[in-house]
Amino acid sequence: MTMDTLVSFAEAMERYEPVIGLETHVELGTRTKMFCGCTTTFGAEPNSQVCPVCLGLPGSLPVVNRTAIEYTIRIGLALNCEIASWCRFARKNYFYPDMPKNFQISQYDEPLCTNGWLDVEVEGRTVRVGIERVHLEEDTGKSLHVGGATGRIHGAEYSLVDYNRAGIPLVEIVTKPIPGTGADAPVAARLYVTELRDLLRSLRVSDVRMEEGSLRCDVNTSLAPRGASQWGTRTETKNVNSLRSVERAVRFEIERQAAVLDAGGRVIQETRHFHEDTGTTTSGRSKEEAQDYRYFPEPDLVPVAPPIEWVAQIKAALPEAPVARRARLRAEWGLSETDMTALSNAGALDLVAETVAAGASPGDARKWWLGELARRANDAGKELPDLAITPVQVARVAELVEAGSLNDRLARDVIDAVLAGEGDPDEVVEARDLAVVSDESALTAAVDQAIAANPEVAAKVRDGKVAAAGVLVGAVMKATRGQADAARVRELILQRLS
Repeated sequence: MTMDTLVSFAEAMERYEPVIGLETHVELGTRTKMFCGCTTTFGAEPNSQVCPVCLGLPGSLPVVNRTAIEYTIRIGLALNCEIASWCRFARKNYFYPDMPKNFQISQYDEPLCTNGWLDVEVEGRTVRVGIERVHLEEDTGKSLHVGGATGRIHGAEYSLVDYNRAGIPLVEIVTKPIPGTGADAPVAARLYVTELRDLLRSLRVSDVRMEEGSLRCDVNTSLAPRGASQWGTRTETKNVNSLRSVERAVRFEIERQAAVLDAGGRVIQETRHFHEDTGTTTSGRSKEEAQDYRYFPEPDLVPVAPPIEWVAQIKAALPEAPVARRARLRAEWGLSETDMTALSNAGALDLVAETVAAGASPGDARKWWLGELARRANDAGKELPDLAITPVQVARVAELVEAGSLNDRLARDVIDAVLAGEGDPDEVVEARDLAVVSDESALTAAVDQAIAANPEVAAKVRDGKVAAAGVLVGAVMKATRGQADAARVRELILQRLS
C-alpha cells in the first residue's frame, strides 16, 4: 500500500464507518519498581537501576509494591470502575530482548479495575468512552537499535538494551470499542487521551510525559461499510507518543483501510508502526491472541484483595475531577469556553491557577503565561511547566506592574533574568536597576529635551495632531532606557504643549 493509493478522508467517511479503541500505558510515579526496591529515576545511567529481581535472575522473588496498587485503584475509581475484591497476577510469556525474564508479570482474566467510563467533549457533544479494564503490570526494558535508517531492529548494525525501565509499575487502561464518532473519530481519539492525561495528572499518580514514555498509546482502528451489521477488522498502531500523532494515526489508518476495502482487499489484523516524520503507518507483525502468550497464574505472588475500607478511603481522598475543576475556574474567572480551551491546550491551566492563588488577577496570569512565557517556551522547545520560573514569581512580576514599579517592557526584562537564574523578581529589579522612573522632575526634564529635539513634531501636537505625540513618547522612553511610565510621559507631553 503506497501513499498514492490512499483514499481521501472525506471519501472514506462517505462509504465507511470507523470504530476506534485505545490502549494507554501509564508508568506510575512510584519511588521504587513494581516488584523490587530499585529506584525509578528517569534518565539514569543505563543499567544502573537493576537488581536480581527485575533482571529475572534465578532464585529471585517478587514482592508487590503497595503504592502501585493504591495508585491503580485511584485511577480505577476516577474512571468510575468497579474495584475487584480479589484479583491476581499472571505470567504473560513471550521472548523479546527487553523482557529479561522472558515473561511479563501482568494481569489477564482478573484485572484490578473493570467496567468504567470517561466522558469526553467532542465538537460540542459528549462522547462516553467505556473503559473495559484497568490492570497493573511491569514495564519492559528499552532497546536501542544502532545503525540503519529507521531506528528499528531491521537494518540495525547492533542493539543495546537498558533494563532501568524493566519492572517499573505500568498501568494499562483499555477502552471498549468506541463506535458512532464518524468523521470525528481522529479528533475523539486525541481528546480522549488528552482528558485521560489531565485526569492522571490531577490524581498525581504519574507525570504522564509522552516525550519520556511515561504515557504511551496504542490506537485501534477498524472500518466497516456504512450500514453493515458487523464491525471491520481492526489494526493496532503501537506506541504513538504524542497527542497530535494519536489523531494522525487514526486518520491515516482510515484512509489506508478505505483504500484496501475499495480495492476488494481484506484488512489484516496486525500491529503497525507509526512514523512521526510522515504521519504514516507500516506493517509490524500479525496480532497475537491471548492464547499465544500462554497466560497462567503467577506462582510467586499471592492474590491481591484490597479491603473495602481501604478502597473507600482512597475514593474519599480523590481530588476534584478536571472537568469539574475547569467548569468552576471558568465561572470564577469569567472566561469563555474558547479561553478555557486555549489554557488547557497550552498546558497552562494549573500554572495560571497557582499564579492566581499567589495573588495575581486571572487576566494578568493568563496574559503572562499565554503570552511572553508561552513564546519563550516555544523558542526553547520546552513545555510551559518546564520553564525556570514559578507561579509565585510570575505573580510578583504582575504585582510590580500593577503597582507601577515596572512597565510591560521592563517586566519582560525581569522575566528573562529570572529564567536565566539571576534570582527572584525583586532581586533582579534591584541588581539591574530596572524600576520605572517615577521622579517627576527627571521625567519633565526628559520630556523637555525630547520636545526641544523634535520641534516639527511638537508643532504638530500644538496644532491638535495628538497622534504625533507618540514620536515624543518614544524619544523619552529611549532616553530613559524604557524605564519611564509611557502613559505618564504622554500626559506630561500634552500638558507642556497645550
